[in-house]
Amino acid sequence: MISYNIIAGDTLSKVFQRIPGVDPENLFIGRHFIIGLSTVTFTLPLSLYRDIAKLGKISLISTGLTALILGIVMARTVSLGPHIPKTEDAWVFAKPNAIQAIGVMSFAFICHHNSFLVYSSLEEPTVAKWSRLIHMSIVISVFICIIFATCGYLTFTGFTQGDLFENYCRNDDLVTFGRFCYGVTVILTYPMECFVTREVIANVFFGGNLSLVFHIVVTVIVVTVAMLVSLLIDCLGIVLELNGVLCAIPLIFIIPSACYLKLSEEPKTHSDKIMSCVVLPIGAVVMVFGFVMAVTNPQDCTHGQEMFYCFPDNFSLTNTSDSHVQQTTQLSILNISVFQ
Repeated sequence: MISYNIIAGDTLSKVFQRIPGVDPENLFIGRHFIIGLSTVTFTLPLSLYRDIAKLGKISLISTGLTALILGIVMARTVSLGPHIPKTEDAWVFAKPNAIQAIGVMSFAFICHHNSFLVYSSLEEPTVAKWSRLIHMSIVISVFICIIFATCGYLTFTGFTQGDLFENYCRNDDLVTFGRFCYGVTVILTYPMECFVTREVIANVFFGGNLSLVFHIVVTVIVVTVAMLVSLLIDCLGIVLELNGVLCAIPLIFIIPSACYLKLSEEPKTHSDKIMSCVVLPIGAVVMVFGFVMAVTNPQDCTHGQEMFYCFPDNFSLTNTSDSHVQQTTQLSILNISVFQ
């Protein structure tokens, strides 16, 4: 929920700055105001639903917008990528901080926490139907994530930010539309996470049932806490990394494996038990080392700043390393027309 708030604030603030006649320094288009406004007007009302099935049409809209965003990112890889300087060792397979990326990727695929809610929302919930649904969803998600990651890195290489849209220039109208779609998507996805948080609180503290009054109170408290934390943090990268190593890794690798080993009556030589014995320690190592590296070696964040390649006149002054690119040959190419 914190991640979604940060994304909404970062992306939509740049969208509103493109409105003709609007002062970029206007308080009402700042990320803090947008986070607060989106919380009050959209995420909180949607999160107050009691039945997760009512979010079905909203999720469909979000999926359609994701397809639009994907097309925009792919288009900009072709039109913008050749004009962005490539960083040194851009094509090295992995570096020491790759372990932090495992946490981020795990966070992208985590769906375990809302599986029970989604399963119970099916018209005829059966294991066979659920299996088909979850496998199709994961395959589609992998496909989308691979395209996003590949196109983003091909375009910006080592300059790629935790929030990919932070890499694009503000005067890019096509990307501005993509930012708007992206902001709407995360706002519409936010209630899914709030449903899970509220469900956990209800099960732990209220025996699984919340009266209407407590339903509203718990929802407001959860959404408010997430909003306040979002206002204090302005860098998405560190949030994704910590979410990944502290939440996603345990939920995906550690806890399911431990539960299976504890509850399964299969012999120790069974393939599933062997796999669990392998996955559990790997997850524990990634969690510990990922957390240490995320804290001691945080990702650089250029929140709210234009990247150097958005200023062609200053391009040669921004990069001091000749190994990054041949700057002088690109000065005549990299101009505002690239982004129109």
